Amino acid sequence: MPKITLEVSEELSQQLAQVGDRLPELLALSLQQPAIPAEIYRYILNFLASNPTPEQIAQFQPTPQMQERLRTLVTRSKAGELTPIELKELDEYEKIEHLMVMIKAGNLAYLGVDS
Repeated sequence: MPKITLEVSEELSQQLAQVGDRLPELLALSLQQPAIPAEIYRYILNFLASNPTPEQIAQFQPTPQMQERLRTLVTRSKAGELTPIELKELDEYEKIEHLMVMIKAGNLAYLGVDS
């Protein structure tokens, strides 16, 4: 198993000593970040929790920042330039888009549109 040597402050050293043999586990957990920023999940959940009308659901769009990031990821993907982290991010955006399409499709009956 590889060894890593780090220089840390005295305060951090004391905190790490309290963690004991759980340090590798905690380091691994700290590296497991969500594929996309938490505020994107909050944006969607806040919208859904607001009890939107069928019209609001039909009109729901990602924020301009989300749209721009998605365009960047798609462009980089087409060029074969995505990092593994960016690939996970793009996959997550695609899952969210699929979910919203399903929600919107299920909403069509309320708008008087045949699905």
